[in-house]
Amino acid sequence: MSRLFVVFALLCGLAGGVAASSAEDRSIVLATTTATQESGLLDYLLPIFRDKTGIEVTVIARRADAVLDGPRRGEADVVLMHARPQEEKFVADGFGVKRLDVMYNDYLLIGPKSDPAGVKGKDIATALKAIEAKGAPFVTRGDRSGTHAAELALWIVAGIDIAAAKGAWYREVGQGMASALDAARAANGYVLSDRGSWIAFRDRGDLDIVVEGDRRLLNQYGVMLVNPGKFPDVKKDLAQTFIDWLTSPEGQTAIAGYKVDGQQLFFPNADRSGG
Repeated sequence: MSRLFVVFALLCGLAGGVAASSAEDRSIVLATTTATQESGLLDYLLPIFRDKTGIEVTVIARRADAVLDGPRRGEADVVLMHARPQEEKFVADGFGVKRLDVMYNDYLLIGPKSDPAGVKGKDIATALKAIEAKGAPFVTRGDRSGTHAAELALWIVAGIDIAAAKGAWYREVGQGMASALDAARAANGYVLSDRGSWIAFRDRGDLDIVVEGDRRLLNQYGVMLVNPGKFPDVKKDLAQTFIDWLTSPEGQTAIAGYKVDGQQLFFPNADRSGG
């Protein structure tokens, strides 16, 4: 009897171990940007997804220029970010599978209500030209974030070589969005901000939105499965379930439902065909 009991106990332990392992396996790793994480969107979305599917999502948030480092080593299952050229290269190089549009938000040009450069209501290229021409204080994050990359691209759109044109008026903080907004308020200057950070920023002083709505300020997000053909440990089925949900009507409705102070931060525009 004692031998039978031992065998039975071992079998129960094995079954319990398999069940525990199976439960542990119902989790995936999501690589994303610090801006996405700090927006609060994932804190809102992921519990909804978990309750629907039982899948836990662990988030690894990094600066935009470093988000893809881990996935290039197979250290994530899925990627959600907002830097389309890098995303498309990630897929083209075989590290990711089919990039899909998910949602967008937008950037804003923030500046003093007194508007010393006279840019309020202008398009973004005209506004940046005026700021540079007048040497009005402009604060840049200077931290290689997605917002910093977007700002540098907009100077190019404005026809300005910022590396050559910058002077004392162009002030680098090398820190995040809140610090850049603080610096702009202190300098009575201009700064490019994502809308979510602006909504969350409380101590605005004399700052206000001076340029918005320009299509070139659109900030598109994409989602990609890390290539299981290159990295066999990628949890393909679970990660694909997350992608399918995020781009489904249910997931898109959840994205639209996330608001801060009554304001919608992200606008769903999933394209499930890829591109």
